[in-house]
Order: sequence, then C-alpha cells, then structure tokens
Amino acid sequence: MKQWRNALVGSEVSLEKAIEVLDKAALRIALVVDDEERLLGTLTDGDVRRALLKHLPMDTPVNQVMNANPKTAEQSWTESRILALMEQYEVLQLPLVDSEKKLVGLESLHHLLNKHRHDNPVFLMAGGFGTRLRPLTNNCPKPMLKVGDKPILEQILLGFVDAGFHRFYISTHYMPQVIRDYFGNGEKWGVSIQYVHEETPLGTGGALGLLPHDEIDLPMFMMNGDLLTSLNLYSFLEFHEKNDGVATMCVREYEHQVPYGVITSDGNRIESMVEKPIQRFFVNAGIYLLSPELVKSVEPGTRIDMPSLLEKQIAQGQEVNMFPIHEYWLDIGRMDDFHKAQAEVKGLQND
Repeated sequence: MKQWRNALVGSEVSLEKAIEVLDKAALRIALVVDDEERLLGTLTDGDVRRALLKHLPMDTPVNQVMNANPKTAEQSWTESRILALMEQYEVLQLPLVDSEKKLVGLESLHHLLNKHRHDNPVFLMAGGFGTRLRPLTNNCPKPMLKVGDKPILEQILLGFVDAGFHRFYISTHYMPQVIRDYFGNGEKWGVSIQYVHEETPLGTGGALGLLPHDEIDLPMFMMNGDLLTSLNLYSFLEFHEKNDGVATMCVREYEHQVPYGVITSDGNRIESMVEKPIQRFFVNAGIYLLSPELVKSVEPGTRIDMPSLLEKQIAQGQEVNMFPIHEYWLDIGRMDDFHKAQAEVKGLQND
C-alpha cells in the first residue's frame, strides 16, 4: 500500500476534488488530514454515493461528507490483529496511525488476503448494429471498434479480469464471427468465455433467456458492450449482496438546464419565477447485477428490454435497487463519443 499518499486530501477541499482523488488513487478510500497529516476522517465510495443520493452540491466541503470517526490501527500492530479488526467491523481498509494519531500508512483487506478470485458470471452484450457509428460499423461490430490499441469489448473484459472475474458469457447478433474469432474461448486471458447468439434481436433483456440457466448460480453482472468505465466492481458487488433485491442497476446523475425562466402559477396569478433552473435525474448506466432467479425467469425466445423486465419485477413487489456511480463512464453510442473515448482512454488506463 505504498500509494496511500495519493489518497490524501485536506478537510476544506470540495466533494468534487475529493472524488477525483478517490478515483485516481484507486484505493477505494480518501484520507482527510490536517496540515500535519493527522487523520481527521475518511471518504469511501459509500460516503460519496450517500451524498449523491442527497443531491449535495459538488462544492460541498469534504468534512461535511466524510466519516469523522473512522476505525484505525496502530503502526505496531501485527497483520493478524489488523485483519481481526477489519473482520469485526466489516471494513475494507484501515488507516495506520502512530501514537500521535499522525497518518503513517493504509492497510487493505485485499492486500492482506491477496487477490480474491470471484466466481460470479459476467454477461457482456455485444449484439448491437452500431448504426449511429456508420460507416465504422459497416464491416465491424461496434464492440470491436478499437479505442486506443484494443477493441471496446476487450477493454471491458480486461476490467473484469483485473478484478478477479473469470466466467464470461457474450451475446452476439451482428457479425458474430468477428467477435468469436478474436476472443475464442478466453484462454488468451486465462478465463472462460461462452457465447449465446440471437438469431433475431431480442431486446436488451431477451438474451438472458439464451443463457445456460443451470450454470447461473451466483449474482450475475450484465453490461452493455459499448461502455468504458472505471466502475469499482468490488463496491458494486458488495452493495448488491448487502441489499435484498432481485437486481441492482448502476445509475448516473444527469443534469438538464431549462434554457428559459420557469413560471409556476395559480390560474392567472404568477406564484414564482425561477430563471433557467437545473433539473437533476438518475439515468440508467447500462450495468446491472442480477439474481440467478431473475436470470432464470426469462424464457428462451422472449423479447424484452431490461427496463421493462425490471419494471415487471417492481410491479410484482420485488425489490430493484440502484447504485450511483461517480467513476469515469462513457457510452460510445455516437461518433463524437467515439472520438472522446480515443482522447480519454489513456487517462482511464493510467487510473
């Protein structure tokens, strides 16, 4: 954990700046310190997501969002004692402090236990035509367009592989052989890849019916094959497992500024006027975790989109949760998105 200094922030910095540090340090925690590097608090993914759900402004000081009473370990403690404290309080990181409460390091459960292998299946949706990216997609499926030196779909695959996932399914429709020839059975990456093919498009949820349902025994990641993101997959899986729901959808906050003054009235009488108000919404980010029961509920040949499938679950009284993501995220749907991805992919890989 030599990179822990990359996670330091002052107590007066904005939430926006703290999120930048949290994402760039990639340690799942930001450490809030004073001028003498005494620990004042910590900021984790969970703290950020709670702030996003409250729609707190991005210029909110981090000391209003942080955990001001984090668990800590002393520098002299043994690894077994640190691990026991982590297990007792169910925390993933413990700041290390000296006798004067000055920060001297950071220990993580991931580091102590080494890289964990996750058996959760991962379903990547790669059957789209990519019509808005023509002529680039005339002879190439959209997920196989290169961003940097690798296809989009490989960038996605590597993100999961680096996080310890190894069971992959890929859905195909448009030019499936290009995808199959490139990825094969996954041996090149030390993983298993199986394919399901849609003879006719079944919608974003219909391909679930083509999966070998008897093999889906754990919560399954499902992700569109045209996304670039640095989403923390551990945090996403942990959130899904801790919350009782048949599905969890990743969402992004979307802002829309009305270009006019908005009037509210009672009959002919004006009650209020707001000049160019900003409206904020959560929008679907195209990444899901689905319970095995939900996956198996989709019959082969069913045509359905994911929003309709989840709305159906909600109507039946099932719990569908949302997971706000603050990490880098880009949907490569249009030509300007594709060019933006080319410019940003190096920074994403460095993060």
